[in-house]
Amino acid sequence: MPFVSLPELKAQLNLDHDLDDAILSHQIDAAEAYAASFIGAALPDPLPATIRQAVLMLAAFWYETREAAQSGTSPASVPFGVHDLLQAHRAWVV
Repeated sequence: MPFVSLPELKAQLNLDHDLDDAILSHQIDAAEAYAASFIGAALPDPLPATIRQAVLMLAAFWYETREAAQSGTSPASVPFGVHDLLQAHRAWVV
């Protein structure tokens, strides 16, 4: 079960329809997997607000930017701020 709910992501995106629920659920799963990979550990339960915000930002970004590249913009695979939000939770291995 995802840590971030579909209604939370729809609120983040200001969506009021159910047409894209399947892709939104996929974006949540992918963003949570990305966050866990970046911090190097399973996501904690309860989810800290900073990780929740990073997942919401990333899922919303991937929903709105569905292509690998866009003309006329700077390329970015992860929106500005996501790594900053996750950095404090990173499991450093020496």
